[in-house]
Amino acid sequence: MLLVPGGVARRKALALGAPGMAAIQDYMEQGGTYVGFCGGSGLGLTGEYGLALCPWTRAAIGDRLLHLVSGHIHLHCQDDSAEHDLLPPDQPAEPLAPIWWPARFAPSPSPDVDVLATYGMPGEDFWIADLPLSLLPLQAFGEWEQAYGISLRPDFLSGQPCVIHGKKGLGRYLLSYAHLETPASPQANAWLAHLLEQLGRLAPARRDVPAWDLEALPVRWDHPLLLRTREVLDACLALGREHMLLFPRNEWLLGWRAGLPGSHLNHLNALTRHALAGAPKNEALRILETHQEAYLHNLEVLARDLRGYLLAERLAMTLAKTVPDLVSQQALKARREAIFGTGMEPGGCYAPLLQVLDEVACRVEPCAR
Repeated sequence: MLLVPGGVARRKALALGAPGMAAIQDYMEQGGTYVGFCGGSGLGLTGEYGLALCPWTRAAIGDRLLHLVSGHIHLHCQDDSAEHDLLPPDQPAEPLAPIWWPARFAPSPSPDVDVLATYGMPGEDFWIADLPLSLLPLQAFGEWEQAYGISLRPDFLSGQPCVIHGKKGLGRYLLSYAHLETPASPQANAWLAHLLEQLGRLAPARRDVPAWDLEALPVRWDHPLLLRTREVLDACLALGREHMLLFPRNEWLLGWRAGLPGSHLNHLNALTRHALAGAPKNEALRILETHQEAYLHNLEVLARDLRGYLLAERLAMTLAKTVPDLVSQQALKARREAIFGTGMEPGGCYAPLLQVLDEVACRVEPCAR
């Protein structure tokens, strides 16, 4: 079984190149199994950067806010798929599964695509951008629509496909915009265990993904570069929290005000703490030694520039109602891109830090959770 995690489908396709894409397609034609979550799901679709395992394409998202959804949501398993071998027999009628800023399928008529689950109603921890729906009264949505012409109703996903299945050649695929591997999501995790049994012919030792508390991870590898990275990140994250730009979302995810580079900070923080908690292999040590000088330089640039950027964002937030044009949004955007890059494309001092931490984190033996 080929299991493809989330991320940016286009970057996965570019990394694979034409030979890699062709190898996966040949694997499927000969009876392989492909399971993709979120970005891995998008890679399985038809399109410029897709493997064309599924005839469906990715839907264009005209309203950016409709992409900024996250948290648990109830899924409705289709009545005609209730006996499907990829649905756990003891699964609830509307299991809770987490989504993290997903793209969407663009369905097309095809008898070869099974819709295993569609989106239902949001769960208690569902957010749109930095708005937790559980704290908003239902009448607020109607008032916003009437007064401002803005629609943020939580039912815009309802009925749309979330998990699909089909066949390609002699092989089969499952594409899911629900992240069934999310820690401490028991109903989603049980479904993942069932998929590993049915598609991977594996026997999981447990049917849940344990909670992942980043703050509680021990330090087993006290490398000076990693300790300094944690020190820099802790100071910057504390600054962001003090100024109401960042806030705790759960044990492994930092929340952020819309427009801030919160996902980038989450990446650095999670990779750093994962590496510190692991037992390094020789290759991990070699990577840090090879990149030590450049890494430390970029880290100190991040410490300096990120602090200034966060304080500028706080100033802009403070003046938004009184003198909104005093702090230029274009200037803030330029500062953010100089540190982190553009959109989903890493750049600035962030990109080389991310690359090194990613390579190091892949080469440590993780501690038990």
